[in-house]
Amino acid sequence: MREIFAGLPWWVKWIAVPVIALVVFGGLIASVVGFVIGLLFKLLVFVALVGGLIYVVRKFTTNSSSRGDW
Repeated sequence: MREIFAGLPWWVKWIAVPVIALVVFGGLIASVVGFVIGLLFKLLVFVALVGGLIYVVRKFTTNSSSRGDW
């Protein structure tokens, strides 16, 4: 691979080839990034819902036990 790029200018290696790769694989890269971001968002929503459920359950269980003390 190094032999192929050996005689080429620097801008071909560092600008033209990555731009061509982005054009060719751009849709694939965008879909993978979108999938990962969507998965992280769903994970964040899941953690928030479970945390809220635990908070509500603990709040009601401590309130119901303290009402029994009256």
